[in-house]
Amino acid sequence: MRTTLRRTARVLAVVLAALLLPALGAAVAVPAAFAAPYEPGPDRPVPAAAPIAHDPAKPTAVVVVGERGAIVSDVLAPYEVLASTGRFNVYTVAPRRAPVPLTGGLDLVPDLTFDELAARLGGAADLVVVPALPDVGEPSTAPVTDWLRTQDADGAMLLGVCNGSGVLASAGLLDGRPATAHWLRFPRYESAYPDVDWVRGQRFVDDGDVVTTAGILASIDGTLHVVERLLGPAAADDAATAVGWRHFRADPPVTTQVAFPDPAAIVNAGWRWLPPTIGVALVEGTGEIELAAAFDPYGGQSLATRTLAVSADGAPVRSRHGLLFLPRDDVAGAAADLDRLIVPGAAAAAARPIAPTAGAPEPEYPHSAPGFPFDAAIIDLARTTDVATARWTAKVLELPTGGLELEGPAWPWGVTAVPLLLALVGVGGAVGVMSILRRRRAAAEHGVRPSPGGPP
Repeated sequence: MRTTLRRTARVLAVVLAALLLPALGAAVAVPAAFAAPYEPGPDRPVPAAAPIAHDPAKPTAVVVVGERGAIVSDVLAPYEVLASTGRFNVYTVAPRRAPVPLTGGLDLVPDLTFDELAARLGGAADLVVVPALPDVGEPSTAPVTDWLRTQDADGAMLLGVCNGSGVLASAGLLDGRPATAHWLRFPRYESAYPDVDWVRGQRFVDDGDVVTTAGILASIDGTLHVVERLLGPAAADDAATAVGWRHFRADPPVTTQVAFPDPAAIVNAGWRWLPPTIGVALVEGTGEIELAAAFDPYGGQSLATRTLAVSADGAPVRSRHGLLFLPRDDVAGAAADLDRLIVPGAAAAAARPIAPTAGAPEPEYPHSAPGFPFDAAIIDLARTTDVATARWTAKVLELPTGGLELEGPAWPWGVTAVPLLLALVGVGGAVGVMSILRRRRAAAEHGVRPSPGGPP
């Protein structure tokens, strides 16, 4: 009986040793992997605000961002859909005018503060878009949630995109109402906000003056739906064409089952400790969705790569519809740290504005071919990383992959080897320790005193 117990204890010790080192590595790496997309950039001078034209005959739509950032696609996709119609005043707004990190490290300078917007409008906006914020339910969101309550009370339509629904729920603005959100957050939101009627399986839920959308790129469907409500079907169709969203009116499915943790996500977050760095070169006039497609799949959702915003000379850059972004470095200064350098945008692909730089990777232009910008990113992720990671990224983005040919390694085998090697090290250590203890015990039973350096 005693022998059996000892054997069982040894087996358990070996199993625990095999799990210990991989678990410790993942415990350190996973929180850092999920926090990295929101890391603030360095201190830089903020350019003076440029005059912004305002047409009082047009409705005003605003995209709100918090001081700790927001999901880049949640901000830029609805913004470009609305701006592409030419029939809204569209602004980004925040509690104060300071750079805020969008996922992947794209630093946005908001157009207006809450106070500046109020002075301009004399009341509420017509439409307020609420993206996912990293600090939902925390005291740091109070300036945003207080402002949202005021906007709601003054008659604004609210569009909660992705986990912006959590921001609205935390403000008490969804109590007693149907709403949807990103599939990953349903368990948390159902527990934290039980007074909301959470709806699964729909790309958006329309409850009159509040519309909410499912995961990240479902925001495009929800925004087009709002455009159709406010401006008519033709305007929505034209906006869908303008941004290249081929899924409008096709009603593609959304994820309904919570399948996290995903094996590819666990591997990338837990043991890809030195992910390659992709420089994203910002150039004037790039489309907002083109920018989001460079930062969100790579630096935000894949967990397999990181992104660094650069420009040719480190100067601020404006997007197609006038948003102001601050790069974190210039191409030459960042060259030694870059594994790849991509230049988003169809216009950039035609003009080739980034000259080859000594020490930097050759510029790549992912939007040379026509198509929705995120499709190119997912295809490239499959080719340069692996298909499992690309599929995970598309799933998180709620990007339909029908018609996309994903070719590349099937699985992140190199990264998977890390926990296996750590497990072998743990097992080897456990077996070595047990061997020493067994020899010492045998020596003690035979009355032999072991030497200080080890067994006799």
